[in-house]
Amino acid sequence: MKKWIWIGAIAVVAIFLYVTYNGFVVKEEAVKTAWSKVETQYQRRADLIPNLVNTVKGYAAHESATLQGVVEARAKATSMTLSVDHMTPESLEAYQQAQSEVRSALGRLLAVAENYPDLKANQNFLELQAQLEGTENRIAVARADFNEAAQRYNVAVRRFPANLVAGLFGFDRKPYFEAAEGAEAAPSVAF
Repeated sequence: MKKWIWIGAIAVVAIFLYVTYNGFVVKEEAVKTAWSKVETQYQRRADLIPNLVNTVKGYAAHESATLQGVVEARAKATSMTLSVDHMTPESLEAYQQAQSEVRSALGRLLAVAENYPDLKANQNFLELQAQLEGTENRIAVARADFNEAAQRYNVAVRRFPANLVAGLFGFDRKPYFEAAEGAEAAPSVAF
């Protein structure tokens, strides 16, 4: 009789480990998928920037400093890669800072474009501007989805008794996207 109790207890523990481990794997893959969607949207923005810069360049040749700033910010942002497996709050902060610089440079570029009436009416410029706006919205949605996936994963990693399995197999918490410093203040646009 005691033998069956031990066998039953071992079976329950084995099933618990199996189910919990596989649950972490599923949640971790959801975080990785959500992160890849964030990266995809940032890449989409980076791909659109050269087209926008070239369109504006034709109209605003003497605004080269602003155009160069956009190009440099894009180059810096696209040179940074961040693996979800090695993501720390610090590395995510650096990644966010690079992406924030791109967004800021694009804002300056769009402000420069306001000074060129012909450019504002140019269909290519208007289309690229709409594409960038849509991309910024997609980035916001992808970041929110990533945070939701990270939250589900982090809750699972911290819950008892699953946290014992998480610690045993190295499932660590994932950082969240946070608002950039100063994001609570509305940006000012001055011409």
